Amino acid sequence: MNIGIIGAGNIGSTLAKRLTKLGHTVSIANSRGPASLAALAQESGAKAVTGREAARAGEVVIVTIPEGKIKDLPKDLFDGVPDSVVVIDTGNYYPQRDGCIDEIENGLPESQYVAQKLRRPVIKAFNNIRAQHLMENGRPPGAAGRIALPVSGDDAGAKKVVLDLVNDLGFDAVDAGGLGESWRHQPGTPVYATDLDGEGVRRGLQQASKERRREFRAA
Repeated sequence: MNIGIIGAGNIGSTLAKRLTKLGHTVSIANSRGPASLAALAQESGAKAVTGREAARAGEVVIVTIPEGKIKDLPKDLFDGVPDSVVVIDTGNYYPQRDGCIDEIENGLPESQYVAQKLRRPVIKAFNNIRAQHLMENGRPPGAAGRIALPVSGDDAGAKKVVLDLVNDLGFDAVDAGGLGESWRHQPGTPVYATDLDGEGVRRGLQQASKERRREFRAA
């Protein structure tokens, strides 16, 4: 597939490396411009582009930037991008880093906030695994202890694309319901950064509480 990535932090750069190795054509952008991504492009094989170009790169666009920066993306970033393009949000809200986002503090799931700001439906995925584990811990289907990743979204077709992508990267993909249920794999929940298998993720999603643990609240 042709895949665009907006954000070249730990998760974005890891996905660029992993996805190009799988044979996908990847375009990646950050806020500093393509020239700043020359080393990553050379290492990964991804093409360094602008954010607008990444949003138009192909069938899938992955938005992986700090939650506090979502509001700074151009409001027309996805204007003219076909509805068939799947947009993945990998983000998490950390008030200590992102500042207070009132909508999320008042109970709006993080990825519903992102969808509102992007003015596009999104699928939430890749938010509950550390970048190093995403890079190193993929396993073949059926392998003992294969890590599972939850995927939330409202469009069944778009979600299927992401579930398949998760599996191709070496992880069991668990359908975690609609985007309104994506809080079940936000920071502080049982499945966040715990590398559970499929059964463990399903159990953890059910056990999740909307109340944020203290370390994930604003200081």
